[in-house]
Amino acid sequence: MDLSIYDTLQRRVVPVTPERPGEVRMYTCGPTVYRPVHLGNLRSYLLADWIRRTLEHFGNTVVAVKNITDVGHMRQDAVERGEDKVIAAALAEGKTPKEIAESYEARFHDDERRLGILPATHFPRATDHVPEMIAIIERLIARGLAYEVEGAVYFAVKRFSGYGRLSGNIGEALRQGVHAELDPNKRDQADFALWKKAEPGRAALTWDSPWGAGFPGWHIECSAMSTKYLGERFDLHTGGVDNIFPHHEDEIAQSEGAYGHASVAHWVHGQHLLADGVKMAKSARNTVTIDELIKLDVDPLAFRYQCLLTHYRTRMQFSLGALRQAAEALDHLRQRVRHWAQVPQGAPTHTAVRERWMEPFARALADDLNLPAAVAWLQRCAVDRTISDTERLGVFLEADRVLGLDLASVAAEHAKAPREVLASVEEHRAARGSRDYRRADGLRATFEGYRVDDQAAHRAVVSRGDRRVGARERRTISSAKELPDRRSEPAARSWTVGIVTRDYPTDFARCLAGALAFLPPDGEVVVLDSGSGDDAQHGVSDLAARDRRVEAHFADRDLGEGAARNGLIRVARGRMILMLDCSVEITGDLYGPLSRALADPTVGLAGPWGLRTTDLKHFDEVTSGEAEAVQGYCAAARREVLLEIGGFDERYRFYRNLDIAVSLAARERGYRVVTLGADCARRHEHRVWESLSEDERLKRSRRNFDRMYSRFHGKPVLIAGRD
Repeated sequence: MDLSIYDTLQRRVVPVTPERPGEVRMYTCGPTVYRPVHLGNLRSYLLADWIRRTLEHFGNTVVAVKNITDVGHMRQDAVERGEDKVIAAALAEGKTPKEIAESYEARFHDDERRLGILPATHFPRATDHVPEMIAIIERLIARGLAYEVEGAVYFAVKRFSGYGRLSGNIGEALRQGVHAELDPNKRDQADFALWKKAEPGRAALTWDSPWGAGFPGWHIECSAMSTKYLGERFDLHTGGVDNIFPHHEDEIAQSEGAYGHASVAHWVHGQHLLADGVKMAKSARNTVTIDELIKLDVDPLAFRYQCLLTHYRTRMQFSLGALRQAAEALDHLRQRVRHWAQVPQGAPTHTAVRERWMEPFARALADDLNLPAAVAWLQRCAVDRTISDTERLGVFLEADRVLGLDLASVAAEHAKAPREVLASVEEHRAARGSRDYRRADGLRATFEGYRVDDQAAHRAVVSRGDRRVGARERRTISSAKELPDRRSEPAARSWTVGIVTRDYPTDFARCLAGALAFLPPDGEVVVLDSGSGDDAQHGVSDLAARDRRVEAHFADRDLGEGAARNGLIRVARGRMILMLDCSVEITGDLYGPLSRALADPTVGLAGPWGLRTTDLKHFDEVTSGEAEAVQGYCAAARREVLLEIGGFDERYRFYRNLDIAVSLAARERGYRVVTLGADCARRHEHRVWESLSEDERLKRSRRNFDRMYSRFHGKPVLIAGRD
């Protein structure tokens, strides 16, 4: 059987026919090793792994190459701004670029191992292949497809007639697709750098070349390494859809331009992994790593199982809640495998098991790698009563050579358990057989990391405890949308105090005590813990349990400031809502003056600390009178106003400028913003802000400021009229 797969260049599903019969040569764009890879990156590598396993299942030998980008590509001014990823990481951690690259490369290999991804045949590093890159650049110059300007070399896009075939970026679309800063040395701004001149001050990651000291552009490395290890023509090139343009488009131009023919037979791309509705990316602050999964007691193979259920050309929505469900489903599958291996039922039927089960499984794989359909077919096999458990186990173990869930080691858990443990299990079974249940239960303490599930007829199934999913200690959410929705219900309280907390339990305790001390009798406090560690969440739970006015909810990750505050609006029952930061302590009756201010229907928001501005760029703090914004540390509004403006913008994962955005949204609807009550509240150190470096503060704040400013600037009506 042969694999057919969607070829991005041909825009259709086509058979994979290797140039060398029985041998498939494939290349995968690997990581830039300046930070840990996240699950979005790893979904792309899982695609390559499943393609490889499927090809091998169909009888092919696969030569797999996955590059390691351990070289920076930015000019010196970008290095100084922290944009060259490898060098910036080295500077930040006080290491050399080589040390940074080696450290994160080792972590990458470990992450792939824990996710069950087979090691590539070759892992070439970019820094080891600069001579090959220079050789290709020289060929491109000789063929009139590249030009040198003052020590830098550029590819002349308009001289390569096939440019844009992969991405569809031609003409105006190409101009719109080019995001780089204007470079006066380029003949055309669509041209891209093959070699960059080393500017004064750049000491790391530079090489001598025919054009002077410098370093390679990003795209040239893959042309050099793929053709070195796989030849000028090879069968498959995989990556994520975000690689299509410019990276793979430029790679086609380089390789075909240098060799005069197509190098790659088939281009295959996997879709994005989404979190919070947007692509998982470091810039979006919504990434999750393998190490973080392990800290959450989630087996990384649960993510592999989860990815099996979504076709590779479909965007996959990720949440920790869905991942936990996948972990539970994988645990259920593993327990079935243990049953089939240790206490099998049914006599072998000697029916054509392969034809009945494995051939349809293979057909699903061959049909554009339809793994969800393949898994669904196996689920039917799991409940088919016409075959024995032993035959069923054989089907699953053979299928798992493709799926990669490590079911073979699960089937062997009993056989590989220490003799002392197995002896204790036998004593346990004997004690149960003689109805000595006290002794049987006492023997469980001797199982040393193994679990025993008792079955009928004094049988038992042995499993490794570290591979079992334990009961959840408390219900957690992965999205604010999982909270009860009371927005359409009439207000049942005068006030709801909403507190978002994450770590820093002493700050939360102080904030909660102040909020409760002056809360009206019919008020409530709603707390949303946005991904604190276990100890901090225990503390929140204990404090909430002491006062019936407090309702606590727990998220298993950082939801982001905007989404978390919207979660508080969903569950609030108060006619007025006070959003309170844990850095604020209420020291007097703040609710009274806020209630009187919000009784005026023209007032939308009120709070102790406000901001005034005339240009949305420079802000002055005020504590009385009208303002353009109320600072979000302590901001109150009628619930109806927050609902009218659509709540908080969830793109603001960091808190800075979110308060300005929501205040201006209220002003846009004609509401006034007023400040009062500063004598009833005290601000303490803001731990989140203090925990960040100056660079990180600037980066996060700038992103939110740009979002706010682009939304509201140029609207004079939003600037309060004052004498």
